[in-house]
Amino acid sequence: MRVAIVTESFLPRINGVTNSVCRVAEQLAARRHEVLIVAPEPGPDRYAGQPVEPVPGFCLPFYRSFTVGVPTGRVRAALRDFAPDVVHLASPFVLGAGGLSAARRMDVPAVAVFQTDMAGFARRYRCGMATPLIWSWLRHIHGRADRTLVPSTPVLGELERRGVPRLALWARGVDQTAFHPRHRSEGVRARLAPGNEVLIGYVGRLAAEKRPEMLTRLVGIPGARLVVVGDGPEGERLRRLLPDAVFTGFRTGGELSELVASLDVFVHTGADETFCQAVQEGLASGVPVVAPAAGGPLDLVRPGHNGLLFAPDDGGDLRAAVEALVSDPAMRWRMSREAFRSVRGRGWDVICDELLGHYDDVMYGVPAGQQAA
Repeated sequence: MRVAIVTESFLPRINGVTNSVCRVAEQLAARRHEVLIVAPEPGPDRYAGQPVEPVPGFCLPFYRSFTVGVPTGRVRAALRDFAPDVVHLASPFVLGAGGLSAARRMDVPAVAVFQTDMAGFARRYRCGMATPLIWSWLRHIHGRADRTLVPSTPVLGELERRGVPRLALWARGVDQTAFHPRHRSEGVRARLAPGNEVLIGYVGRLAAEKRPEMLTRLVGIPGARLVVVGDGPEGERLRRLLPDAVFTGFRTGGELSELVASLDVFVHTGADETFCQAVQEGLASGVPVVAPAAGGPLDLVRPGHNGLLFAPDDGGDLRAAVEALVSDPAMRWRMSREAFRSVRGRGWDVICDELLGHYDDVMYGVPAGQQAA
């Protein structure tokens, strides 16, 4: 199969969209499918042995690390030359819209992956007045796709209410080699918690849409220490607000694996997550999770089993949930074991098999929600 992936984000920018595209490309290449990645520049020329076609991009003025690709004629030319069997649109908005138009001209089926809550993103950056326009545009894009894959049941319900057709559920995989309880490190814990404190950790971008300022509600919990893993435009302000927290900066690879698995409580603060890969990685590492009762975490966190949920805008509820875990080692141990079990069988190999099934369906005309014979 020849798969063209048109993505709104790619390396060197690290986020949920980039992560998913990388894992899908790796899995497709391992199965000997041919892949073309069309992404905003700058970026690599190849990934997983497959070509990357860069297109012009520009940074958002209020969020310099977020690049928007421009759907120039290079998109159409790249797809025409590659001659894909299916076009995969990763979180389509601007560049993805150009990829969809090119697919339509070529009469090639297109699968759109809804992954970024752009309306929520706009609200967090005080552009809420644009929400109706954003939803209208998203409905237009996804309405032209042959199938829209949605990462969680709450988001599926939201898109159904907004009239988006041909929806199917497709969750995200987790790298169960990189994220596993065996990476828990006594050396890391000794460095971060020299007084044997309970480690409360946040892992993710330090940006307004993730609401990391809610971490200030966790200051002063007895016997605990806050660890913040990540970087972003809110980083400097958070360091001022949380002078006693440990800020590790952006981390990847084995260092990230050890940091996550060495936590005792994993906290996520974003309330606009369509899935939340960070939460799934925390669970895979055997760490109980405290997350907002909104969006993707509702599918991942089972309250009282592998973590706790808090009312999305209630900082007091967040603190109470974290305090309950900090003060009860037996509950943390029980939830730790259940956290690991709750994501078993969600490796990217399994998730990619599901994706290939969706590709086959749109290529051979099987409606969303029905299984191919």
